[in-house]
Amino acid sequence: MIAPDGKVRETNCVNVKNAFRIIQSVPSKKAEPFKQWLAQLGHERIEEIENPELAQNRVKQYYEMKGYPKEWIDKQQKITN
Repeated sequence: MIAPDGKVRETNCVNVKNAFRIIQSVPSKKAEPFKQWLAQLGHERIEEIENPELAQNRVKQYYEMKGYPKEWIDKQQKITN
């Protein structure tokens, strides 16, 4: 890869999918909370595939946490439906 100084540096890289696979393979109790978090996220996304209303609620909560006005959130959800 090209470094900020313009020189080419040998670098180890991984994409997101493979990063998660590496995390799954770490045999450490310290990695366990992160593995549990990933498993929970996967479970939630599967539930959202089965029930899209759950995904809409998650998006709404995200926008509320970011401080978007309720009127804007409602308008956005009407546009996507």
